[in-house]
Amino acid sequence: MPVTTSIKALFGASTVLLLMACQPNAKSPQEVFFDDLKSHCGKAYAGKLVSKDEVDADFAGKTMIMHVRECSDTELRIPFHVEDDHSRTWVISKTDNGLRLKHDHRHKDGSEDAVTQYGGDTIYEGAASRQVFPVDQYSIDMFEREGLSASVVNIWAVEINNAIFAYELSRPNRHFRVEFDVTKPVDLPPAPWGFED
Repeated sequence: MPVTTSIKALFGASTVLLLMACQPNAKSPQEVFFDDLKSHCGKAYAGKLVSKDEVDADFAGKTMIMHVRECSDTELRIPFHVEDDHSRTWVISKTDNGLRLKHDHRHKDGSEDAVTQYGGDTIYEGAASRQVFPVDQYSIDMFEREGLSASVVNIWAVEINNAIFAYELSRPNRHFRVEFDVTKPVDLPPAPWGFED
């Protein structure tokens, strides 16, 4: 009788699942999420705005490309191109306690925008397909300094599965979501502002 079967007979299926979850080689949801996203390294995908907030009307119908451009074992850099605007890069990195999402915003000359490097860290494991990033204190301080008080309660989320990559921003009375079709790679976009090809 296989070991797993005998344990199940003695202690029940729930105990087997618990033991399997505690195996040292089992990947956490965040590790699976990071690795899944990293597997798209070097590829770009077309997307579109799927949320309906009026404040985002300028995004509706515009060509959008996300590009998993730079990948290491601890950091992924994902430029988000909207038409000829190459100012935005999402940066997802590993921390001692989970994952971090930051937004690198640049001007056309490569200099940093006054509102940049904002984001947050995960506060729970989340799912292998979705990670959530509540705003961090650095970002709150910057938003308040720049007169963006509505943003001090931002929560961002990133999703990845076999069909889509999605980026989402939520706060009271605000919802922004873009989705990209990861089943159909597209031609690579130019380098984001401030970075060489």
